[in-house]
Amino acid sequence: MAEETTAEGDESTTNATGKPSSPVVGFFYQQKIIGFVFSPIPSNFHRRERVGTPKSYTNAASSTNPWNTQLRDLAKQGHYHQALHLYRSLLRSGSSPPTAFTFPFALKSCAALYLPLSGQQLHSHVVKTGCQSDPFVLTALISMYCKCRSVENARKLFDESPLSRTLTVCYNALIAGYTYNSGFLDAITLFCRMREVGLWVNDVTMLGLVPGCTGPMHMCFGMSVHGFIVKYGLDTDLAVANCLLTMYVRCGSIELARNLFDDMPEKGMITWNAMISGYAQNGFATQVLELYHEMESLGICPDPVALVGVLSSCANLGARKVGLKVEQQTESSRFGFNVFLKNALINMNARCGNLARARSIFDEMPEKTLVSWTAIIGGYGMHGQGEIAVELFDKMIKTGIKPDGAVFVSILSACSHAGLTGKGLGYFTLMERNYGLQAGLEHYSCMVDLLGRAGRLAEAHGLIESMPVEPDGVVWGALLGACKIHGNIELAELAFNRVIAFEPWNIGFYVLMSNMYTEAKDTEGVRRVRVMMRERKLKKDPGCSYVEYKGRTHLFMVGDRSHPQTEEMYRMLDRLEGLVKELDGYEKTDPERRNEELVNGVGVHSERLAISFGLLNTGLGMEILVIKNLRICGDCHLFIKLVSKVVDRRFVVRDATRFHHFKDGACSCNDFW
Repeated sequence: MAEETTAEGDESTTNATGKPSSPVVGFFYQQKIIGFVFSPIPSNFHRRERVGTPKSYTNAASSTNPWNTQLRDLAKQGHYHQALHLYRSLLRSGSSPPTAFTFPFALKSCAALYLPLSGQQLHSHVVKTGCQSDPFVLTALISMYCKCRSVENARKLFDESPLSRTLTVCYNALIAGYTYNSGFLDAITLFCRMREVGLWVNDVTMLGLVPGCTGPMHMCFGMSVHGFIVKYGLDTDLAVANCLLTMYVRCGSIELARNLFDDMPEKGMITWNAMISGYAQNGFATQVLELYHEMESLGICPDPVALVGVLSSCANLGARKVGLKVEQQTESSRFGFNVFLKNALINMNARCGNLARARSIFDEMPEKTLVSWTAIIGGYGMHGQGEIAVELFDKMIKTGIKPDGAVFVSILSACSHAGLTGKGLGYFTLMERNYGLQAGLEHYSCMVDLLGRAGRLAEAHGLIESMPVEPDGVVWGALLGACKIHGNIELAELAFNRVIAFEPWNIGFYVLMSNMYTEAKDTEGVRRVRVMMRERKLKKDPGCSYVEYKGRTHLFMVGDRSHPQTEEMYRMLDRLEGLVKELDGYEKTDPERRNEELVNGVGVHSERLAISFGLLNTGLGMEILVIKNLRICGDCHLFIKLVSKVVDRRFVVRDATRFHHFKDGACSCNDFW
């Protein structure tokens, strides 16, 4: 067996999980393990000839040896360090040589702790004791090399052992190893060879192979494997069915995943988690909440994985009532200190308008991860409180937590929403200079938005032209939005032509450009955009807003007249319109809204209806939260600001990009949105 040449580079000091994290320190740690755990093997350990079934498996004394029993128990309980120390004690005692019952658990411990050099030392002990032809020892060796990222050594061992090529367990170990080491094509080839030589395929084979299907490009193969599994009756195994469900989710086929989920006669918690996570990760928030309610009706108590998916969906939908219920469920259960749940609760509360509660949860956390900081920084950014977001980011840096690309997106977005141009530019420079992070498209989009909102359109355009990667529709869309704010038609036309080349079916860009032409009284421009829309048969998604009231969600579409209180709501709007007309600063210039209404053939915007409903049904002084699916228009923004003054109420509107807190005729965004 060739020595592993890259072992030192893979080693490190151990973290809480026992996995190395620093290559330099790791080398010395590895040497310590080798020297301390694996003393030279005693000379009285004689090599044994092994023919047919290993003697250790026919000798009850070997399997009941107290050393082996204790080693097995430690490994099964995850006490891997103790298991290796026990193995060292076994060697030093000289009273009982290691057997085929000893090595699988010692090798498992090496694999779990990511100790390839120690695993090689164990391999030499296996050879010296003559246990290399034992099926379970051979399988454990292959698995150890694979989990220690040395799949080449695993394959060499497999090829050099005639026994391994006749055993399903050895094929299974190497197939799983290839999948684990991103060698999916090798795993498929080995699986085909396994079939050619006539070896029996079992559920373990499938559990090693199917996880290699991780994207749409693997969909056809994955469906073929699914057919194979059904043909040979392996689909009755719950673990295999769960594996297939996860495969469909990862490949983006949510409908097929749901069909499989519905057809499963038995569903474990892993099954529910896979479906909930699949829906949540693919943006099907409503379906997540439906599954959550179905679990409740069946008396199934969700675990932290399911609750994280539910909270994520509550955050996306602004479903405060369900989110509050999950929070109470979390606090009353044993999951209260789960850091993933705490992070999800921070995000949910912030995105459902309760920023104070999000901060309270954050402050109470004894251990704050990078995800925790990202969630609270992003929350303050969404609410327009960029100064606090900046304070938190700087505090995070001082605590020694290294930022990643995601938290830089949060802080750059916060700076953009709050008009902190200088801070944002500084952080953008900091990314690569101090942390070696390459800016991605999402970072450039934030920077274009930051510069554009500040009126520095030429710089924003220059940044796009200097990007080392090709800008996408989001980047050009940020420039188009900035041109809308500052009325730069010429640059807007350039951005519009670029953005529709990337996203020709995104109706929002056409409406934005049409609004700009309308404000500029360019009727020919409006006509051109409308012709393009007709040719592409585009129709804008209708705006909708909703308010939670007495446990029910009241949804309003743009121009809606279906609600039981429609007449009262429109009368309320008429009265409000009359009141705000009398205030300074109100002008009935409504080109943006009128143009959208002409384009779509609809009436009053949904957020106005939601505000009217809230005023009709809530008591004096109560805050009204409105969730809107689109960006709030300028006219509605002004209208709600003034209404907050005349009725002395606080309105919180979450649109597609951020929160707006309206109070006393002002908005938290300072008209910078």
